[in-house]
Amino acid sequence: MKYVNLISLLLLASCTSTIGTPDMPDSPDTAAEVDFSPAGLARMFSLLPLEKEHLKEVFDAVGSSCENGYDEEYTMSCLVADPGSGVGDTPGTRARKTPYRRPLRELIREHLRAATRSGSDDLLAALAGTDYQLYWPYSSDWDGETFPIITFDPGSGIETNYGYMLSISPDGARIVDSVYVDEALAMKRPVWVFNSNSDAAFTPLRAPEPSFFDTYPSTAGRQRRLQLKTFKMLRNYDSWFGGASEFWIRCGSVEGFNATTDAELKLYYPSVTDFMIVVRRRDLGKELPYEAILVSDFTSQLDKLAFLIVEDDGGTRTQWKAEVAVKIQSKAYGISIDIPYNALRKILGEAGITARFFEEEDVVTGRFGDVVASFELN
Repeated sequence: MKYVNLISLLLLASCTSTIGTPDMPDSPDTAAEVDFSPAGLARMFSLLPLEKEHLKEVFDAVGSSCENGYDEEYTMSCLVADPGSGVGDTPGTRARKTPYRRPLRELIREHLRAATRSGSDDLLAALAGTDYQLYWPYSSDWDGETFPIITFDPGSGIETNYGYMLSISPDGARIVDSVYVDEALAMKRPVWVFNSNSDAAFTPLRAPEPSFFDTYPSTAGRQRRLQLKTFKMLRNYDSWFGGASEFWIRCGSVEGFNATTDAELKLYYPSVTDFMIVVRRRDLGKELPYEAILVSDFTSQLDKLAFLIVEDDGGTRTQWKAEVAVKIQSKAYGISIDIPYNALRKILGEAGITARFFEEEDVVTGRFGDVVASFELN
């Protein structure tokens, strides 16, 4: 393999870590009780009579989201519409869910009814219509018993916030304390974070199952294809309250180019392969396999590709003006291509990567900002 640099608490500290008991409402009819902001949702969930069944419901949902390629997230829309379902679930996968005796949405319905002393269905619908979600980092480490600390994303890249710590006393009493929460604590015990969902509208690329490699089709008798083989993130790009990093990968090329004259050149148009990869925080520094096809028909006349990686595809929509190149009888022809993206942060926008780079060894590796990707042409 060749490496090429393409551009240059459980420390719940005793008394000193607490910030006092969360203020409980004096009466259930105050308007402050219906607050669908992240802070308001954290407070509301701390008041719900949670049982282990509800922890299992959240655990099922975030696990299902992960299986579908997303982060450890349980959107409010899924919570209300289909308890225990994850982002990206289909009716077929939801059918496998075990029914919950009294799902979270029923606790919320009862809470809202008591808080407003009126109907709660409209409020549940309003909650489902928000883009908020419950994010459970490091959820796969849950022991199946410990109740969570509930907090929210304070924004502005802040790494510490207060949270509501839930526990059950030996005599069955429900206890709520306030503690400071950071990522180190979230690695040691369950922490639920309310934040905004940013990826549910997109379908991320999933890592292949191990069995995929046993049945991978032979390259004999077909055109060559260029694949993104592995992907490794060297640093997180957001506060831990915000969750995983989302990377958009775009590759511009001319598929199956096979022209012998200038006139035939006009018959070909550039195309863009476009997909999203979600890298969870626990996967920092890990080489993740993908085997994603970037160019399905990589001919010997393809001379240069346009390759772009963008993290966090929010912000103003713009165009990356790049150029791909093909060869006709050893003469190179440049073809302009505009690759759209919405970027707050652009990791790398290369003018182009030569085809020779991918042919130097069986697997070649390049670094793009704080991302390392390997490629295979076969």
